[in-house]
Amino acid sequence: MSSTEFKDYYAILGVKKTADAKEIKQKFRQLALKYHPDRNQGNKAAETKFKEISEAYDVLSDADKRAKYDRFGQYWQQGASTPGYSSPGTSAGNSSNNAKVDFNTTDFSQYGNFDEFINELLGRFSTPNQSSHTTSSSTGTNPRTSSSKANPRTSSTSVKETTVHLTYKEAFYGTVKQLNLGLETIEIRIPAGAKANSRIRLPGKGASAYGSPRSDLYLNVELASHPFFDFEGDNLVCEVPISPDEAVLGTLINLPTPDGRVNMKIPPGINSGQVLRLRGKGWSSPQGNRTDQLVRILVITPKNPSSALKKCYEKIRTLRQENPRSNLEKIEL
Repeated sequence: MSSTEFKDYYAILGVKKTADAKEIKQKFRQLALKYHPDRNQGNKAAETKFKEISEAYDVLSDADKRAKYDRFGQYWQQGASTPGYSSPGTSAGNSSNNAKVDFNTTDFSQYGNFDEFINELLGRFSTPNQSSHTTSSSTGTNPRTSSSKANPRTSSTSVKETTVHLTYKEAFYGTVKQLNLGLETIEIRIPAGAKANSRIRLPGKGASAYGSPRSDLYLNVELASHPFFDFEGDNLVCEVPISPDEAVLGTLINLPTPDGRVNMKIPPGINSGQVLRLRGKGWSSPQGNRTDQLVRILVITPKNPSSALKKCYEKIRTLRQENPRSNLEKIEL
């Protein structure tokens, strides 16, 4: 998303700005199931909508990203990483002469693009004794149009640690990414089996002092939310709904795994919340091993049963001999 293209993530998910994390997650799951490509094959509009709600949830489900988005709007990805930035009302750096920038009152519409905003901001933070990777002209010209150049005593990058965002598919199979480090772009290879909150070390791709070898660069992995899969420890976990008759009689269901669909036998008499295990169908590891996929069963009762179905359930009630609450008869304080 470009810095001038604003997307209202709250409107995309259909929630208010005051919505809590639980409400945002529930709304995302609801929309993701509705617009998931598997349910809308060939529907480009649904595919676009699914990408939009996934992008919105990725930001609003992360407390840090959401705070930046609420403050900076379309500039949320760039604003908080601006050189010299400090919280509104505090000065940047250690010098008492450094400028203050209140992003809550800044009119971003006066800038043609984000580069113009950065140029002016750098001009406001620049001081004769301040060390920086860029320097602005201080001859009295408009800082929005003054030129910037790299400081020859600094390396082409000062980045030692950064975050890489992956989909579940990219993380499972591995992928190649173009990583922008500010003054250079490098190609990185993500090994198969990367997990959320894991770290990847890239030797010799980090910062360096003048004349010395570059240090290592560390990537912090973040995974975008998935409408079906989640993690429970090292294993994958998913929820699968079945009907009451399937729970009583048992059935055979077809469900997704990371590398394709499989058939799974549901035993008769299963309870809602019970977990079944698909061994070796979970997450991959860099060594090529696979964890398990845990399938949590949810027994879903019909919300609007037909008259004929109601009669069947009434017949079942007259025939049923077991009392599912018999264990409660002797419970007391």
